[in-house]
Amino acid sequence: MRDLFISALTVTLFLIFAGCSEKRFILAEKNAVENGLLPAIQVEGYPVATFNLSDRMEYYNVPGVSIAIVKDGRLRWAEGYGFANTENGQMVDENTLFQAASISKPIAALGVLMLAEEGMIDIHADVNNYLNEWKIPDNDFSINEKVTAARLLSHTAGVTVHGFPGYNQSDNFPSVIEVLEGEGNTPRIYVDTIPGALWRYSGGGYTIMEKVVEDVTGISFEDFMSENILKPTGMENSTYEQPLPEHLHAAASAAYNRQGEIIEGLWHNYPERAAAGLWTTPSDLARYCMEIQNIISGSHEGILTRESVSEMLTKQKNDWGLGPSLRWDADSLIFEHGGKNAGFTNSLVAFANRGDAVIVMTNGDNARELINEILRSVSDYYNWGISYPEIAVPVEITEDELEIITGNFSLMVNEEILLLEFEKKENRLYVAANGMKKELIHIGGLQFVSEDGDRFLFRSDNGSGINILLLNRSYRFQRTD
Repeated sequence: MRDLFISALTVTLFLIFAGCSEKRFILAEKNAVENGLLPAIQVEGYPVATFNLSDRMEYYNVPGVSIAIVKDGRLRWAEGYGFANTENGQMVDENTLFQAASISKPIAALGVLMLAEEGMIDIHADVNNYLNEWKIPDNDFSINEKVTAARLLSHTAGVTVHGFPGYNQSDNFPSVIEVLEGEGNTPRIYVDTIPGALWRYSGGGYTIMEKVVEDVTGISFEDFMSENILKPTGMENSTYEQPLPEHLHAAASAAYNRQGEIIEGLWHNYPERAAAGLWTTPSDLARYCMEIQNIISGSHEGILTRESVSEMLTKQKNDWGLGPSLRWDADSLIFEHGGKNAGFTNSLVAFANRGDAVIVMTNGDNARELINEILRSVSDYYNWGISYPEIAVPVEITEDELEIITGNFSLMVNEEILLLEFEKKENRLYVAANGMKKELIHIGGLQFVSEDGDRFLFRSDNGSGINILLLNRSYRFQRTD
C-alpha cells in the first residue's frame, strides 16, 4: 500500500509540475506576442522596431482586442485586452462577444454544404429551384449561365451589392426579402454580369443564400445554423440572431469609430445574417478552424465529410473557396477571412493541413493596421511565415532634393486640421506632429519611411512643385506653406 501511495503521489506531483510548466510557457508566449508587434516596414541596418499591444491600441484608438491562438491542433491560448465598453468600464475577456462581420460568411457556408450533403440542394444547380416567395429575376445575363450556391459562396455569381452598413437601434429592421428588393438601406440585389464569368465580392450573394437556407429548411437561418453548425462545433458563445437578444447584451462589446468614440446605440444591427450577422468570440472561431482541420486530417467524424471540406477548400477564381479565401497550396494551404462591420474589425487565418490558426477581433473601425501588426508578431514568434515586415533599403539624398520637400502639409479630419511639419537637418528629414518629432528614411525617389513603419510619398499634381503628400497610401495631405 505504501508503494502504491508513493506512486500515486509521484504521478500527481508530476502532473501538477507539468501543468505549471505549460502555464509558464503559455504566459511567455502571450508576453512575446503582446510585446512583439511589428510595423509594416523595417529599415535595413536600423534596430528592429517592436511595439507593445496596449500602446498600439491607444495609438490607433481601438479600445478592445481579443486574440485566440490554435497551435498543434488545440486552442493554445485566448486573451482579451482593453475595454468592451468604456462608458460602464466593462473589460474585454475571452468570452466577450464581437460582431464577426464578414467572417460570418465562411461559417454560413458550412450550413449550405450540409444541406448539399443531405441532398436538399445541389450547389451546382440554379438556386431559383429552391427559392419560394422571392426569386432572382431572370435577365439577359442569366439566360445560359445560372446563379448557383457554389457561385454565390465563391463570389462568382455575378450578383450585386458588396456589403452592408447595418441599421441603428432606432431604424426599422427590414426583412430579408426587403433587403433583397432594395427596400432597406442598400440597393436591390440582382445579376448584372454573366454568372461564373468573374470574381466580385458580394455580400448580396450571401443574402440570397440565407433565403435559400430558410426556404429549403422551413426554419429561420439563425435557428438552422445554431442547431446544425454552431452547437455541434462547440461554438456555444455564438449566434446569428439579429438584433442581438437582450440577455446577451451584457456579454457584447460596444462598437467604436475611428476616433475611438462609441457608436450611437452601442452597435449596428444586420438583417443580412449570413453575410454579416454573426456574434462570436475568437475562441469559438478557433473551434471552427479546428473542426475544419480535424475533418481534413481525418482525425474524427465532423459536421461535414472530408469530400465536402476538400471542395470547400478548392481554389476557384481569385483564389477563393466555397466560403473562405485561400492562400498557398498543398501542406501550406491557408483558409482565411477578414471582417468589417461598423465599429468592428477582425481577421481569421488558419492552416488547413496543420493545426495552427490565429483569430483577432477588435471593437474599432481603425483597427486594420493594428491587426496587421498583431499578425506579424504572431507569425514571427511561431515562425508561421504568414505576415512579415517589408524591408526598406535607405538611399542617399542631397540637400537640394530635401529642400523641395520641407514645409507644412495639412489634412482636414472631422473638422479639425492635422498638420505635418517637415524640416531638414544635416542631410536628414524629420516630421513633427502633435508635439512629436521623428526621423524619416529616404528609400528612393520621393518616398520616405519612418522607423515605426509609416510611409510618406511626396508628389506634384500641378507641375510646379511638390504640393501633395500621401501618407500610408491612404491619406492625402495638401501643402499649406
